[in-house]
Amino acid sequence: MKKVDLAIAIDWEYDWDFVKILEQMANQLSLSTYIVWSGNFKETCKSLKNGELTFQYIYDRASDTSPYFVGIYDWVIEHSGGTLETWENIKWASDKATMHLEFIANGLNTPYTIILPSFNKEESIYLTLDDLAFLGRPFIIKPANTTGGGIGVVDGAETLHDVLQTRKEFYNDKYLLQEKVIPLEMDGKRFWFRGFYACGLVQCTWWNDLTHIYKELTQDEIQKYDLNSLFEIIQKISEISKINFFSTEIALTDSRKFVVVDYVNETCDMRLQSQAIDGIPNAIVERIAMQICRFIKKQISSLPD
Repeated sequence: MKKVDLAIAIDWEYDWDFVKILEQMANQLSLSTYIVWSGNFKETCKSLKNGELTFQYIYDRASDTSPYFVGIYDWVIEHSGGTLETWENIKWASDKATMHLEFIANGLNTPYTIILPSFNKEESIYLTLDDLAFLGRPFIIKPANTTGGGIGVVDGAETLHDVLQTRKEFYNDKYLLQEKVIPLEMDGKRFWFRGFYACGLVQCTWWNDLTHIYKELTQDEIQKYDLNSLFEIIQKISEISKINFFSTEIALTDSRKFVVVDYVNETCDMRLQSQAIDGIPNAIVERIAMQICRFIKKQISSLPD
């Protein structure tokens, strides 16, 4: 039997650069790796079933978009292996409506939001002119559970008609109506940030919500603009979401208030800045990969033999 420490499941062609970095970091820590993808999926399932192959741990980046990968995840759990995230935690953290209420309960600032039931549950909804006035114009409409790449999000909604039509797109999903947050602009910078939490490591970047371009946040900038609260907010989100690796978006407004704009992205787009103009700075990715591998190595050491 071939015993592998860490299986990484992927279904997106642009994940390969991140996977290569993960493998490099894992190998530095003496962890063996195995990549599960569409090209070897059937062969891998056969080898697991026949007892020719076993995984101690899995980092699953595929099952949310390619459900047939769930079988690999389930196999690892059934054979007393470990996983970076549990299905329960993913389901909890990926629901924007739930996270919105939890963030408020835990003292985090969020956009003014109206949560609507799914169209399938309640076709008719009641919104007053005052409700829409609080949202302002334009406002944002987003599904609570349909995530990834802005799927289903309407960024420039103006009317009740926009709301009624949009709810029908993902009719089994709850919807959030949110005010459009305008960040502070100063010194040629737009104060919108993307933070990354990886197994205890918190990193922050400038992230322009209009161009989607990243720039690593320096220690000098953190001190100059008094941005330490960003790190505290992200740590708090990790405690609420129970997720080991995620990104979040936070804006600083003209009133100097930090507002969590996009709550928990549980499957981060990890394209490298060296390969894509809107990718993440390479150094950020490398530190994330090493932190994940250190965490996994520690978890494997506690698994039953």
